[in-house]
Amino acid sequence: MIEHEGIIDHIDGDVAHVKIDNVSACMSCHAKGACSAADQEEKFLDVPLQGATYQQGDPVYVQIAKHLGFRAVALGYVYPFLVLMSVLIGMLAAGAGELRAGGVALLSIIPYYLVLYLFRNRIAKSFTFSIKKTFTVQ
Repeated sequence: MIEHEGIIDHIDGDVAHVKIDNVSACMSCHAKGACSAADQEEKFLDVPLQGATYQQGDPVYVQIAKHLGFRAVALGYVYPFLVLMSVLIGMLAAGAGELRAGGVALLSIIPYYLVLYLFRNRIAKSFTFSIKKTFTVQ
């Protein structure tokens, strides 16, 4: 399982809206003030409660199966890279110039991401998150 710490922002019915602080690896670097790569952003996830009782402000772990994380990486990065490289190599093999082949290859990933966007709700249903309470020792 892949886990991230979060806090329940609010609850609507049987769905918890969990706030996760997404911190890059640069945040722990001593030189982060001199680097523009250091970033931190908040993300919100909707997680079904499945009958469990939680309160607003509860610290929780948001979990997702590791294979779903790999699937997300494949959909977002690996498959479009394969499309881009296939079109580039195909265009170059067909005798197109490098500039034209590169331009067409870059444009070829637009339909891929458009299809991904159109099916975003269907894809989102296959990515199921769960939460568990964080136990803090006082």
